Formats: sequence, C-alpha cells, structure tokens
Amino acid sequence: MQKWLVILLFCFVCNRSFAQDLVVAKLRTETSRNIKKEVDTTHWNWKTGGLYNFNLSQSSLSNWAAGGDNFNMALTSYFNYFAYYQKPRHNWDNNFDVNLGYIQSTSLGGRKNDDRVDILSKYGYKFDSVGQLYLSGLFNFRSQIFDGYSFSGNTANFTSSFLSPAYIILSAGVDYKPNSELSIFFSPLTSRSTILLNNKLSAQGKYGLDTGSHIFRETGLFVTINYNSTIAPNVTYKTRADFFSNYYQKPENVNFYMTNLFLFKIHKNFSASYSLDLIYDDRIRIFGPNKTAPGLQLKSMIGIGYVKQLQVKKIVEKPKL
Repeated sequence: MQKWLVILLFCFVCNRSFAQDLVVAKLRTETSRNIKKEVDTTHWNWKTGGLYNFNLSQSSLSNWAAGGDNFNMALTSYFNYFAYYQKPRHNWDNNFDVNLGYIQSTSLGGRKNDDRVDILSKYGYKFDSVGQLYLSGLFNFRSQIFDGYSFSGNTANFTSSFLSPAYIILSAGVDYKPNSELSIFFSPLTSRSTILLNNKLSAQGKYGLDTGSHIFRETGLFVTINYNSTIAPNVTYKTRADFFSNYYQKPENVNFYMTNLFLFKIHKNFSASYSLDLIYDDRIRIFGPNKTAPGLQLKSMIGIGYVKQLQVKKIVEKPKL
C-alpha cells in the first residue's frame, strides 16, 4: 500500500512540475515577445503634443558618523511641447523644452540645481517627393530663467541670470531625415551669438566675452543630431548633440552641447528618469588653479516621479476653394 502511495505522490509532483514549467515557459514567451511600435499612418498637417515629468527626492541623517546634510530635498521637473507641420514637400518642426530644479539642504540652504529653456525651430523643403534630404533653415534659443550661483565652501558666487548667458543660433543647410526618429542637420553657414545682458557678469568678462561686452558673434560650421525613440518596452530615449566650429578662431576646437534623457515607465503615470548633459565651450574658462582653461561640463540627475503625456492633437487643413 505504501508503495502505491509513493508512486501516486511521485506522479502528482511530476504533473505539478510539468504544469508549472508550461506556465513559466508561456510567461517567458510573452515577456520576450517583440513589441512593434505603432506606425502613424494617419494624414495630418499639424500635430501637437508633449509631456511633463516631476520628480521628488529626499534624504535625512541622524547621528550619522560619516557626516553629511541632516536634511536634503530636491525637486526636478521637465516640460516638453512640440508642434509639427507637414505637407508633401514641406516640413516644419518646433520644440519647446523647460527644465527646472530646486534643492534644499541644511548646509547651503535653498538653491536651484537645474534651469534651462530651449526653443528649437527647423523648416525644411524636400529636394524631391520621395527623398530623405531637406533644404532647411534652423533657429535655436537657449538660456535660463532664474539667477544661478556656484558655491565654494559656504560662499555663493553669482554666475548667471535670465539672458546671461543666452545662445542664439541661425543656420542654413541640409537636413537628413531617414525616418521619424532621427534627424541629422548639417550647415556650412551658421551664425552663433552669445548674449550677456547682466552688467556685473559683463564687467567680469564671463562666458568668453570681452570685458564690458554684451554680445559675441561667431560664424562657422554647425551640425546637430536629434534622436527620439522607444528603445525597449517602456523605455524612451531622447537625445540631441550640437557641434559648432568657429571658422576664424581655432576651428579645430569644436564646441559641443549634448542632452540625454531616459524615461523608464513604471506605471501609467509614474516613471524613473535619468538625464545627462554635457557641454564643452572653448571660450568658457572654468578649470585650472586660476580658472584659465576650458573643460567638459557634466550634469546628471536621477529621479522617480510623475510623468504625463499631453494629448496628441492632429489637424488637417481644409483645401482652399
């Protein structure tokens, strides 16, 4: 009798294990299945939308032997709005980006840790009806909203304010758009202006300007690469890289500006984000013992918070009678 009970128990366990293996195999198949990105085949002339992201982080210490701020809270936000226009041979892309961040700590008090306003507008006329090249013009404005400070110990040093600095790029060239995710714009004729309206910063000759000057203009070669894609299920990557070479002053020292944003969707309205900004400007001297050398500037931020996609609207223009 015991022998038969052992045999029945063995069969039952094997059956349960086999069924469990089938369930696990099915789950693996479902989770590893490729997710196809929905292709927008609808006809439209105007398309608008965007997103905003809000992150909050907080830390506190009590009797912590290694030291640190007793309290630290950071708020960061990102807002994007786009408006795209298209016709058979016309293409006009507009993007508006705002980054704002604030940090409160017991050692240095309240200060901003992120502040950027970026407007990019690019119009293109397709060379032929089926090609991927556009004869294009580009306008870009980049600045910040609030006063900025750098800290040496507990001393705050004033470094920036609205339109101090600000960067304006006017450019004409060729735009290569093989698909809706990638754009490579090349311009042999570009005007780049650095604006410094604040009198105090101007008197110090900040951001590569001559002492007392409020604007500096350059002419050179400009390349910008824009890429925006869902690179994995629930993972979105957006990047932009700008390269500028001044024809008349050290053209081999290429100025570089790059932004990277990863969004990891956790829930319908919650996500984790990671951003990395890189800047190299040969005229900005902020490194070395006497701050006389240029260098690569880095800014990275990690956060978990609320994300909301703005409703995408599509407008079809009525034909003129």
